[in-house]
Amino acid sequence: MPIMKLRGGDLDLVEYDFRTFSPGENIRVPGFDGACELHPYGGTVRVRAPSRIHLTVLDMNRFAPEQPGGGGLGFAIAIPTTVEVCCTDGPDEIRYAREPIVRHFLAVFRAATGYAGGFSVAADHHAHPHVGLGSTSTVLIALAHALNAAVGSPLSDDQLRLLLGHNYVEETAEGEIAFGFETGVGPSVSTYGGMAVMGDRLTLVYQHPFAENYTVYIIIPSSDISSAGAKEFDLLMNRARTLDYQDRELKAYLLLMDLIPALEAGDVRKVGDVLWEIEFRGSKRAEIEHHTFAIYTYMNRLRELGFEFVGMSSVGPSIAVITQRPRQELEAACAPLGLEVAIETAVDNTGILVDYLDD
Repeated sequence: MPIMKLRGGDLDLVEYDFRTFSPGENIRVPGFDGACELHPYGGTVRVRAPSRIHLTVLDMNRFAPEQPGGGGLGFAIAIPTTVEVCCTDGPDEIRYAREPIVRHFLAVFRAATGYAGGFSVAADHHAHPHVGLGSTSTVLIALAHALNAAVGSPLSDDQLRLLLGHNYVEETAEGEIAFGFETGVGPSVSTYGGMAVMGDRLTLVYQHPFAENYTVYIIIPSSDISSAGAKEFDLLMNRARTLDYQDRELKAYLLLMDLIPALEAGDVRKVGDVLWEIEFRGSKRAEIEHHTFAIYTYMNRLRELGFEFVGMSSVGPSIAVITQRPRQELEAACAPLGLEVAIETAVDNTGILVDYLDD
């Protein structure tokens, strides 16, 4: 991979070696001694985890590949990823198309817990990867919980989030892996459900049920602009950093003084108003403009028509609409824009579900 240049201001230019490596290398387990008391389960553990909508990072200057954090905001949606794990005496068996990221986390988990046996892993995720719904973070946090349950649950939910955050990777076309961007939003909302506000260093600041009795519609506009790999890196670590220098204090104020009280009151429309303000601030603006101003045009039209909550997830292009209005009204609003509803779902306010199956 190339060396990427990061510019955060006139006097802030550094180079980052966007290196790739083989699964099992560059493991980071700070605070884990690898000597847990383990009680392997004799059957199969099945974990179902909801996907996520990542609404914003608080400060892009506080995270990078190999440096998780940055804070953020997001919520869980009822689009499940399922992972099944059982302990074995033989080598690892992985039944999942993205084998490198699973194989790497198996090595990470062994280093953290001291488990010396094998694992059989089967995973299945939704059909919309790399469009802002958290396919990677969801399958990895589901895997983390399944592995943990399979060996007797020696690690806490917080420890699993930190372990994943410090070892979050994406795979390359050549079968290697590279460190990715991780705020902790996805693992937190997948674990606990609802909406979560994250601080730096993967700290869970606030979690609350969200939009109960509302429907979530996902619209995925067509876009030939990449939001993965080097393109994502260049976007997040250059213009987005500059904009967050300007707006990070305002975004933090909006979350603390307006959004959290609105969540406490169950006021979805107010939450949508706060998010709409954030859509034009800091790194979120860079993420949306990355797909051209068409995304703003689409979202603004839906806002003008009175839909309660409209926001783009992560680096897009998926748009989440939360409303109590009938689907037909949203479809009628989308049609003149050339858009279609891709997914109809709801906020998941439950989080991860663990089942122990007898073989």
